[in-house]
Amino acid sequence: MAKLHDYYKDEVVKKLMTEFNYNSVMQVPRVEKITLNMGVG
Repeated sequence: MAKLHDYYKDEVVKKLMTEFNYNSVMQVPRVEKITLNMGVG
């Protein structure tokens, strides 16, 4: 999970800031919760 967080922080945030012309890192949407659903059976 830490690798995904680091990737989001380092890569995705920078791309979102340039694409949507955000002035601050605080304007970029954050990932708050990840839910996985897996059916067995």
